[in-house]
Amino acid sequence: MEKIQTENVKIVNADPSAIGLFGLAMVTLVASSQKLGLTQGLSFVIPWAIFLGAFAQLFACINDSKRNNTFGTTAFGAYAFFWMGVATSWMINMGVFGQALASSVDTKQLGFAFLGYLIFTIFMTIGAMETHKVLFLIFFFIDLLFIGLTLDSFGIMGEFPHKLAAYSELIISLLSFYGCGASVLNEHFGKTFLPVGKPFGIFK
Repeated sequence: MEKIQTENVKIVNADPSAIGLFGLAMVTLVASSQKLGLTQGLSFVIPWAIFLGAFAQLFACINDSKRNNTFGTTAFGAYAFFWMGVATSWMINMGVFGQALASSVDTKQLGFAFLGYLIFTIFMTIGAMETHKVLFLIFFFIDLLFIGLTLDSFGIMGEFPHKLAAYSELIISLLSFYGCGASVLNEHFGKTFLPVGKPFGIFK
């Protein structure tokens, strides 16, 4: 009688956080330039929203799921779909899909979408506290971004929410570039080349 031998094969996947953070850094850099008045219009923001904001983070989401990383999968996936939704909303408003859709736009509906993402980001910010401090700061400023976007969509508090969203988005970009660099170089050199800060140690 033949004996059947089984072997456990472990497949090691690279950490996709760097490409996800790079996608976030790029799209927020380009989008913040428009909010800050440094550039005009949304036509050249849309490609970066789709390919960097959406696809790069979706790639990170899928690969984080292979690493059994629930937090990374959820975060990158949720924000990937956010940028898909935002890019599509911009295109509707610009008349890409016809004037019938463009003429019936109600920006308050975007306000409710931003509010939903604010709620999501708040509990993800709590989770980020036990990852590292750079990631926590990214989520903290994403909270401020969604507060600004929500208030602005509902027409509350005048120009302040727009400025809050603009500067928060720029800071998110800079922090995400740093986080991307740390993720790549720390792994590449096998040591802490760029410090990201220890977890707060409150919940774990």
